[in-house]
Amino acid sequence: MSLLDFVVLFGTLLAIAAYGIWKTRGSRDLEGYFRGDHTMKWGTIGLSVMATQASAITFLSTPGLAYEQGMAFVQNYLGLPIALVIVSALFIPMYYRLGVYTAYEYLERRFDLKTRQLGAFLFLIQRGLAAGITIYAPSIILSTLIGWNLDVTILLMGILVVVYTVSGGTRAVSLTQKHQMAVILVGMAVAFLLVVSDLSRHIPFSRALEVAGKMGRLEVINFSLDYSARYTFWSGILGGLFLALSYFGTDQSQVGRYLSGETVTESRLGLMFNAVFKVPMQFFILLTGVMVFLFYQFVEPPILFKHTAVRAVHESSRAPEMRDLEARYSAAFREKREAIRALAAALEGEDEGAIAAAQARAKGLERRAEEIRSEAKDLVVRVDPKMEVKDSDYVFLTFILHHLPRGVVGLLIAVIFCASMSSTSSELNALGSTSTVDLYQRLLRPRETERHYVIVSRVLTAFWGLVAISFAMTAYLVENLIEAVNILGSLFYGTLLGIFLTAFLLKRVGGTAVFAAALVAEAMVIALYFTTDIGYLWYNLIGCGMVLALGTVLQAALPGPRQRRMEPAPKDPVASGPGRG
Repeated sequence: MSLLDFVVLFGTLLAIAAYGIWKTRGSRDLEGYFRGDHTMKWGTIGLSVMATQASAITFLSTPGLAYEQGMAFVQNYLGLPIALVIVSALFIPMYYRLGVYTAYEYLERRFDLKTRQLGAFLFLIQRGLAAGITIYAPSIILSTLIGWNLDVTILLMGILVVVYTVSGGTRAVSLTQKHQMAVILVGMAVAFLLVVSDLSRHIPFSRALEVAGKMGRLEVINFSLDYSARYTFWSGILGGLFLALSYFGTDQSQVGRYLSGETVTESRLGLMFNAVFKVPMQFFILLTGVMVFLFYQFVEPPILFKHTAVRAVHESSRAPEMRDLEARYSAAFREKREAIRALAAALEGEDEGAIAAAQARAKGLERRAEEIRSEAKDLVVRVDPKMEVKDSDYVFLTFILHHLPRGVVGLLIAVIFCASMSSTSSELNALGSTSTVDLYQRLLRPRETERHYVIVSRVLTAFWGLVAISFAMTAYLVENLIEAVNILGSLFYGTLLGIFLTAFLLKRVGGTAVFAAALVAEAMVIALYFTTDIGYLWYNLIGCGMVLALGTVLQAALPGPRQRRMEPAPKDPVASGPGRG
């Protein structure tokens, strides 16, 4: 990176963080710290909700996933618009009517304390781990750029986010996310235009899309009924619906964003903004990854995109073996490039026989290149058994660093950092507020002043920051970051959603029945994950369905009262006791 790139990168990051701290300085009460004084408009809410979900992983890992597998991942989001309509109609009015700070307060009013604690616990576990992955993603960039130890960069990234999240609470998160999202959208548009411009030197854009289709990168919808297939229309519209419903309806990192709205209408409009624009944004990011794939059909990529892995071999006694593999890879690439050009010419001539022959040859050469890459990965592991060789998360980063002009590189690295900061700050803010309201205040110190709870929330937010940083230092073990986050959520979200839907829909089911059903459902989901090859999106449907079904059965077998009567919350539910100061 050039000096200009570093100026753009650090200038953007520091300006946004300083702005958030300055605008929200002096938050002393819970209403301001947890819900931003209910002052957020729908535009800020919409961008904040989108930025919370669109972490650095989205912009770092998703293009790499499209590079390897194509557009199929977009099916994960097919159920999202439907889910947001349901959340707007069902969840938001309930939360506003009860005046809750966290989603899990509702569970105690509907069921009992133990069910509230279980809901909060499920959220804290999965979101605490997910926050670690969102810190890890930009840290590998900084480590690659500057050459620092990865653990050091993880620590620095984590501390930066913790500082401004702790300082300003929900309002700081929402205000900074608005500007971060603007940087993200501009940066990704610039990246797409530049990769298309570079690609156009080799092949027209329309022809490039045809080639991508023949190479298996443009299959968007798959109607297969194979339950083990990771991305299908059915898993997306059903499993994706339940995943999104749980994420937006019961995950405090999102609930906290739209509960900062000035009115129910503002919160609903913020979610509808995401219902309209989220799927097109994911499609666009995946398409950018496909364009990078096409670019590397004409410009030779490195044998492995993780440069530190290749360098480790070159610095060892087995360097000659790596040089031999690189020579074989270059030869295979040159043959494949000619096959791709032949495929493009056949497509232009609309010769079906020539198209089929060129397509078969190009795919065969692609398999050969992948076999050579696999040999290179095996060699890396023999040199350093602890070195992680999965490199799809480095594909887009490599393209940015080596093929984009000065200044733009800094902007796009800032995009990835902004996405990480925005998503991680939402997660840490939600973890701190949930720990304070649902655990500390409810179980340990119920009659303290608001100032006391704000201080505790700051401390607990910092604590969860340390937990996330610690987990980030082990995130190299996962195969692909964007998939890892979705898998982790799917293991817990179905059960959590099942608890909430039972509360909303099954009025005869009480706390003991739903609590036991949730424990059994969660144990079953985890067991299925480790013992079967079911596509992970289905776990959201399985977990939710089991809680609803088992809760109904168990309630029929249990004696005693079946429903708690909910009382509307007082205006200041957390600090309304005698100890309020």
